[in-house]
Amino acid sequence: MKFFIDTANLDQIREANALGVLDGVTTNPSLMAKEGIKGEEKILQHYIDICNIVDGDVSAEVIATDLAGMIAEGEKLAALHKNIVVKIPMIKDGIKALRYFSNKGIKTNCTLVFSAGQALLAAKAGANYVSPFIGRLDDISYDGVDLIKQIVHIYRNYNYETQVLAASIRHSMHIVRCAEAGADVATCPLQPILDLLKHPLTDSGLEKFLADHRK
Repeated sequence: MKFFIDTANLDQIREANALGVLDGVTTNPSLMAKEGIKGEEKILQHYIDICNIVDGDVSAEVIATDLAGMIAEGEKLAALHKNIVVKIPMIKDGIKALRYFSNKGIKTNCTLVFSAGQALLAAKAGANYVSPFIGRLDDISYDGVDLIKQIVHIYRNYNYETQVLAASIRHSMHIVRCAEAGADVATCPLQPILDLLKHPLTDSGLEKFLADHRK
């Protein structure tokens, strides 16, 4: 499983990268706004800054919701750096944009996916990644990991090359369950990744080893 960090915070990206397990980054307009990154020039430069930290795919989201707008924005984003993946919303014109970019050899990530049917359309259109939002499904009393299992099963039935990128991950057990379900990628904030390190028996065992050493 690949680990992506879902943030626009450069310090957190550097910290995750320093762990040696980071494979990429996902961002969105909300994350950019959270970091105070405003204005087209600053946003585009911020994407370049991220790409200069991480040697892996960096998802950059379009704002437009019409086909022409998504194509124009997507081509501008893709030209920034070889690691940029154009993030496209799961809407009708988004499917058309996925096909357009696929034919152009531009990598894409279909975002805001909440059903297996949507994921199937994204794969048919040639998306490189599909992003089911499991945490938001949990919020409405649906097990988001079940959707990951369903999509993985469908993709394996037909040998689709689209990677399942589990998004809206809230905690470390989400990561583990998505790994069990066969997700290709998990994207989340830094903390759930760090929480994978934690276990009380590790802490107590280390404490005992160090105490024995001091003796």
